[in-house]
Amino acid sequence: MIQINGVTKNYGKEFKAVDNITLEIKDGEIFGFLGPNGAGKTTTLKMITGVTTLTAGDILINGKSIKTDDLGAKREFGFVPDSPDVLLRLKGYEYLNFIASIYGVPTEKRTAKIHELAERFEMLEALNDRLQNYSHGMRQKILIIGVLLHDPAVWILDEPLTGLDPKSSFTLKEMMREHARNGKTVFFSTHVLEVAEKLCDRIAIINHGKIIFVGTMDELKKHSEGNQSLESLFLELTDHE
Repeated sequence: MIQINGVTKNYGKEFKAVDNITLEIKDGEIFGFLGPNGAGKTTTLKMITGVTTLTAGDILINGKSIKTDDLGAKREFGFVPDSPDVLLRLKGYEYLNFIASIYGVPTEKRTAKIHELAERFEMLEALNDRLQNYSHGMRQKILIIGVLLHDPAVWILDEPLTGLDPKSSFTLKEMMREHARNGKTVFFSTHVLEVAEKLCDRIAIINHGKIIFVGTMDELKKHSEGNQSLESLFLELTDHE
């Protein structure tokens, strides 16, 4: 579970990138986080994961505060950032072993887990290559594999489908569903509105740093006449803010 309680992020004296937002992402659900570019999505995810400090409020990951128990909170989640360009001089297996070591995954367990996830994402043959030689999609897949090695209860994913081939995208969406069915949490941002419509149990829409909607697709459609697509409803809401 993720609890975002009255969180604000200021840059300078006047600009509020995120303005007093409150959200609860429950166990057992896939929660989509939507908004236009510059709306505050990535800033919010960076605060949840401790990459960026909070100006006000608090965030709890399975009851552990990112402000007062940051290491405890960080052990609860796996985070896939929006850019996969990290530690590019390492080989695939070196990067995965490095991440596994950070989270204290035993050697025997990590070997089996790396093999299982690499096979699922069709990356086994690439593990001996350096990340700098990977395509964008391959780098995205190696990051996803890395954050799943310690079986985190909470998945936090920033535009996770960007750059993935159709088969890998399908695999990740199936894994997200499996994770939620096991009573765990998936929180992800996306610009792909059709994915959010088909995959999410609930969504939140943020615009100009403020949450303007939280709920299910059925609840969102009640805000407008007819059976509009998520894209139409999204544009209608954000154009009026």
